Amino acid sequence: MMSATLNLSTSKNPAIWRLWAEIIPLLAMIIFTFIFWIIEKKEIGLCLFSHSKKGILVGMAMGIVWLGTPVAILKAMNIIEINGKNHIPLLAVWILAVFFNAVMQELLVRGYLYQMLKQKYHIVPAVIVTTGLFTFLHGGALEAGVIPAMNVLTMSLLMTILLEYCGSIIAPTVAHFLWNGIGAVILGGVSLADDYPHLFHMDFLGNDLLSGGVCKIEGSIVVLIVNCIFILIIFLLMKKRKDSYFGER
Repeated sequence: MMSATLNLSTSKNPAIWRLWAEIIPLLAMIIFTFIFWIIEKKEIGLCLFSHSKKGILVGMAMGIVWLGTPVAILKAMNIIEINGKNHIPLLAVWILAVFFNAVMQELLVRGYLYQMLKQKYHIVPAVIVTTGLFTFLHGGALEAGVIPAMNVLTMSLLMTILLEYCGSIIAPTVAHFLWNGIGAVILGGVSLADDYPHLFHMDFLGNDLLSGGVCKIEGSIVVLIVNCIFILIIFLLMKKRKDSYFGER
């Protein structure tokens, strides 16, 4: 086992190396979550496996529509074009690495920390702290300008309200994974670590406010508008469900 681990960490294959680079922080996050959950005497509900079927279905639907909407709009406006296709050895390994990265980020941001703050204090500080943490993790967006920074912030809020709507961390994890996996590794329209490849070559045309410029679609104001619309839609669905519940009583 130790030999296999060493081979992964020292592999010259970029896909295997990246997979290992994503596994290490994920394992650390799982251990961290378990230790603090035990310290709290298992009183913090983590929503890790609750409503799993709903979480998977809603997360898949959300991820596809969330990514597909701005891509379709930008394509219709001739802001983006797909030109050319690359050969990616071990494509499945790259996709798995993206999945591990999404799981790690969601556990860190909307796992133990979020649930602990929400249960001990209130949902407002839980949202503020974890949104700040998520934004800090994507520090490059802060340096890129107001729109990229607002996109990261609203992406975090969207994933948080999706968690609250489904009662399961699975939903935002799946949506987050699809955004990165399809958006970055397949379409080449989302920015990940520099060594991640992309299957298709996406060109960005016109004004940076629409195209996103160097930040790709995550720097586009179209994504900001889409994020805000989906946040509002899920909020209204939650409100309707709450009003319906109290109306029945």
